[in-house]
Amino acid sequence: MPSLKELKDRIGSVKSTQKITKAKQMVAAAKLRRAQASAEAGRPYAVRLSAVMASLAGKVSGDSAPKLLAGSGSDQRNLLVVVNTDKGLCGGLNSNIVKAAKAKAQELQAQGKQVEFYLVGKKGRAPLKREFEKAITGGFDTSAVKTPGFEEADAISAELIQMFEDGKFDVAHLIYPTFQSALVQNPTVNQLIPVPSPESSDDSGAVVEYEPGEEEILEALLPRYVKTQVFGALLEREASEQGASMTAMDNATRNAGDLINKLTIQYNRSRQAAITTELIEIIAGAEAL
Repeated sequence: MPSLKELKDRIGSVKSTQKITKAKQMVAAAKLRRAQASAEAGRPYAVRLSAVMASLAGKVSGDSAPKLLAGSGSDQRNLLVVVNTDKGLCGGLNSNIVKAAKAKAQELQAQGKQVEFYLVGKKGRAPLKREFEKAITGGFDTSAVKTPGFEEADAISAELIQMFEDGKFDVAHLIYPTFQSALVQNPTVNQLIPVPSPESSDDSGAVVEYEPGEEEILEALLPRYVKTQVFGALLEREASEQGASMTAMDNATRNAGDLINKLTIQYNRSRQAAITTELIEIIAGAEAL
C-alpha cells in the first residue's frame, strides 16, 4: 500500500498533468475555429471546379484527352498519398487514417496490383513503415511550417504530377481525414490521378462555347484540380487535428479529475487509518500505566 507521501506526490503530479491538458484543450479550441472556417471556405471552390471539369470532360474524349484525365492506360501500379498530422495527442485520428490506408493497400494487393506509399506528415509513418517499409517511395515534410497552405499543396501536387508523367505510377489515391465535427473525423479515400471523369455535369442542356478549346482549358485546369484536392486535404487535416486534439484533451482532463478524486479519497482513508492507529496506541499505552 502506498504511503501518505507517495499518494500526496501522485495527486500533485496528476494535478500538474491536468493543468497541461486543460491548457492544450483551450488552445485546440481556439485554433479549431480558424481551421474549421478555412476548411469550410475551401469546399465550395472545389465543388464548383469539379462541376466545370464535368462539363469539359464530357466534351473531350479519345486521343485528344490530356494524360491527367485519360490516364496511362493501366491501373497496375498504385500510389497511396496518405495525409497524416505532424503532432500527436489527437486521439485515434492518425491510427484511423493508417487503418484506412492499410485497408486500401490490402484491397489493391488482393487484386494483384502493386502498391506504393507517398506520406505527408510525420505521424503515421512508423506503423506503415513496419508493414510496408519497402513500399514507401516518397513523402513531404510539413512539420517545418506552422500552418500548411497552398504553397505546400502546390509543391506536393507538382511532385505527384511529375512522378505520374515519368511513369512511376498509374493511379494515385488520396487518403485524408474529413472534418465533420470535433467528435467525428472520417477517413476519406479518393482517386487523385488520373483525375476521375465526373459521372454527371450541370450543363442543364445549355450550349457553351469555350475559348480556347476544351483541350487547352483542361490542360490548365487539371493540374489546378489536383492542387485543389491536395490543398483541401491539408485544410481538412488541420481542422480534424484540432477537433480531435480538443476532444482528446477534454477527455484527458476529465479522467485526470476522476483520478484526483480517487487518489484524494484513498489519501484521506489512509490518513484517517494512520490517525486511528496512533490514537489506539496512545489509549493502549495509557491503560497499561
